[in-house]
Amino acid sequence: MAVFVALGAFLMTLAGGWVAQRVTDRRHLVLGFAGGLMLGVVGLDLLPEAMEVAGTPVFGVPAALLLFVGGFLVAHLVEGLLAVRQVAHGARGERVPQVGLTAAAAMVGHSLMDGIALGAAFQVSGAMGVAVALAVISHDFADGFNTYTLTSLYGNARRKALLMLFAAALAPVVGAATTLLFTLPEELLGGYLGFFGGALLYLAAAEILPEAHHTHPARSTLLCTIGGVGFIWLVVGIAE
Repeated sequence: MAVFVALGAFLMTLAGGWVAQRVTDRRHLVLGFAGGLMLGVVGLDLLPEAMEVAGTPVFGVPAALLLFVGGFLVAHLVEGLLAVRQVAHGARGERVPQVGLTAAAAMVGHSLMDGIALGAAFQVSGAMGVAVALAVISHDFADGFNTYTLTSLYGNARRKALLMLFAAALAPVVGAATTLLFTLPEELLGGYLGFFGGALLYLAAAEILPEAHHTHPARSTLLCTIGGVGFIWLVVGIAE
């Protein structure tokens, strides 16, 4: 099931790359909704589940929360090292093709971890898997958009941009497939979900939502974000 659902992430990533070549004025609404889905999954599903499974205190703080903060900080560190945001927003300076390829490769690695998280979530329960799948599939649109943009922005040929886009699309399928080879222990699984939740929250708060409101600070974008959160609340409520 996880691999089958990951095929949706594959298609959504390709769709993001396609839109990157044909940018429309409605992109901010899609990104706003995707950010809301990610926020809802983290706050209403991933973190509560991680706390329940891996809530053993470590020096007075639940392990799941420590890993949640750790995931947020690691995502922030990786972004800082590769300057992904500066590239995505077209920061000026000398544009070396290798910089674009490095940043796009980081997106591929991130998509691989998405697939692993998807498979791990299905090991917990079908409801958890569906919730994580919604987050992964929705924000993979942005991943595809940014992967193509990062590669082409720095002067790489269209062929290389399409190759990196395809690699980013395939990565979650590969990641999900690897979880068929092993079953994570319950506490380790809860810790990983906490860590992934922190990274996912960073992507939503620092990348997806600012990008959605960057050029279109419209009320409709905010409503799409609220709608995304509400949709996840509905999914969690039905699953319970």
